[in-house]
Amino acid sequence: MNRKTSETLETTKKEALDTFAKYVNPQKARILKNAGLDIIEGKREGALVWDITGEKYIDCITSAGSFNVGRRNPEIVDALKKALDEYDLGAFLLCSKQKAELAKKVAGITPGDLQYVMYGSGGGEANDFAIKLARGFTFNTEIISTVKAYHGHTGFSLAAIGREEYKKPFFPMVPGFKQVPFNDLKAMEEAITEDTAAIMIEPVQGEGGIHPGTDEYLKGLRAICDEKDIVLIFDEIQTGLGRTGKMFCCEYSGVVPDIMTIAKSLGGNLYPISATIYREELNDFVMNHPFTHLSTFGGSDLGCIVGMATIDYLVKNKVPEHAGVMGERFQAGFDTLLKKYPDLLLETRRKGLMMGLQYTNESIGPRMSYQLAQNGVLAIYTGNDPSVMRLMPILEIQPDEVDFVIDALDRSMSVVVKQEGIEQY
Repeated sequence: MNRKTSETLETTKKEALDTFAKYVNPQKARILKNAGLDIIEGKREGALVWDITGEKYIDCITSAGSFNVGRRNPEIVDALKKALDEYDLGAFLLCSKQKAELAKKVAGITPGDLQYVMYGSGGGEANDFAIKLARGFTFNTEIISTVKAYHGHTGFSLAAIGREEYKKPFFPMVPGFKQVPFNDLKAMEEAITEDTAAIMIEPVQGEGGIHPGTDEYLKGLRAICDEKDIVLIFDEIQTGLGRTGKMFCCEYSGVVPDIMTIAKSLGGNLYPISATIYREELNDFVMNHPFTHLSTFGGSDLGCIVGMATIDYLVKNKVPEHAGVMGERFQAGFDTLLKKYPDLLLETRRKGLMMGLQYTNESIGPRMSYQLAQNGVLAIYTGNDPSVMRLMPILEIQPDEVDFVIDALDRSMSVVVKQEGIEQY
């Protein structure tokens, strides 16, 4: 790239960032700049994304796991292109062959007897319907979620979030919600009342800092719900569709929820779609209220076609299994870093390729985001805790790309160690 071209691209980038700050969100632009993440995405391919200036990065943000099948996966792109030759969104009130076929495919890959599907366009909407269904089915109103939980920013799902910072500007919240500590069965049992409709959790807390639920915890929740006739909701929006090394995270514990929500990567990073999947017995409520949840763009014909192509790709290429193997490769690198930087890196938490690095203080997360960007990796600390960095690359990340990320972490930590005045081992 010659100097004139480089200067032109830098000017274009600055103009785009300035326009974003002026017309979209100036504070977001400032925060991203401070974290070294003030890029304007250009080319996207596989695990990689290029800034419009030509800088190349491995993407370990992936919109919190939305890009499981990679950036611009050719097979998914082709499926959407072909669909556009014949279809549009479809009329959301009418029956649709595409809706039916995707629902059948989703029921075929989800665990146990999960069968019926309600579509939406995003994860918050999927969780909204899950909560509405639990309340409508049980005739109770109370929803118990967990501290640091993240379930979206729409009406009901916002009330289920376990972080007050997200909710304070909008008080009063929808009533009937409370949070208890995660992985604490005793606290959950003590919180249950006669009005409890559902327990709602993420099998691995994502925004909360990558905290996996133990098998004992998930099995205990199932037992409690069975005993007390409470609906069990698993939010697998981040953990689902291969992210943790299995198609769904709850498969590790053998626990089947009454309701499961999926979104993000279901759309192949090309078309927004979400789904709430639930057991047949809960369908009694929907039978009596068939239009209880309407979504103009949810389950559109185009979205369903992309969703089917995404599932087919995951199954055909054994993508969840590959994610499990690459997760182990990451762990070997993390173990080396833990020994090398004991005063910087406290611990790592991981399930497949849903990975969290726990640093020793909150200042390190933002500084590591900045340093990693200088070393060709996009990564961000969690909203609930800046001392935790979340790493969620595409599921088909290759061994050499894993090694690149580990090396970038090493080089970045060495810089932060010097800034902190910490002795390196």
